[in-house]
Amino acid sequence: MQAWIFFLLCLAGKALAAPQEDAPDEMYVVADDPVTEEPIGVNPVQVEVGEFEEPTGDVGEVAPEHPCRNYHCKHGKVCEVDEENNPMCVCQSPSSCPPSTAVFEKVCGTDNKTYDTSCHFFATKCTLEGTKKGHKLHLDYIGPCKLIPDCHDAELGEFPLRMRDWLKNVLVTLYERDENNNLLTEKQKLRVKKIHENEKRLEAGDHTVELLAHDFEKNYNMYIFPVHWQFGQLDQHPVDGYLSHTELAPLRAPLIPMEHCTTRFFETCDLDADKYIALEEWASCFGIKEKDIDKDLVI
Repeated sequence: MQAWIFFLLCLAGKALAAPQEDAPDEMYVVADDPVTEEPIGVNPVQVEVGEFEEPTGDVGEVAPEHPCRNYHCKHGKVCEVDEENNPMCVCQSPSSCPPSTAVFEKVCGTDNKTYDTSCHFFATKCTLEGTKKGHKLHLDYIGPCKLIPDCHDAELGEFPLRMRDWLKNVLVTLYERDENNNLLTEKQKLRVKKIHENEKRLEAGDHTVELLAHDFEKNYNMYIFPVHWQFGQLDQHPVDGYLSHTELAPLRAPLIPMEHCTTRFFETCDLDADKYIALEEWASCFGIKEKDIDKDLVI
């Protein structure tokens, strides 16, 4: 449970920055700079300002800004200028990506291949654009590829029990740590305050599935907002009331190595098999009653 809370704390609030182009197949994962939540694979431009160098030429002359300076490319691409000095995005060479320095920087693709870093993954995927292989290739989860056990029906039924409890306790943790009003909005805090102050709230811990099921039945109202809140955190690229594979990735990727039913759970949530999970499908997956599904709670 503590590991689960750590991962979502890294992803909470508005930290899920929007892709820098339409990127239907990209995902955002834990980056080298978790404070700003920059996606791994995007290398910040290092600008040497030369503040201690002696000026040369006409002091009043201002050098023109490089066309690529504020031109953003999606994951796996870098900016270059064409013959007319116009910026354009081209695929980054995997060999230009910095090597990984730790095991946690490695990622596993849906091709069951371990990539040194997500920079290597997205650069490789970019080179496959327009091909069948490239269309099917996604970043599956964080860490080296390993054997993920099959998810059996009984285990699948237990997954939403733990997930609901986790979401509720993540929100409570954010509420308790929100000193500068930057973790939750005022509307969100008002909702979470009621949960936090409820004496019947089940404290965070490793609980049996029986206890989790009993608590959901007895304190059902405490779980309605956390389920809606998580949907809103993921529905960002764009905000359209549907979760794509890309939008689910920040939640899926860290969980798969720990919860082997993650992939199957989200697949079963897509009731109409259209590759998107609507709010109604999402809430239903977590046991929220139809009458309690409210888009106004996605705040």
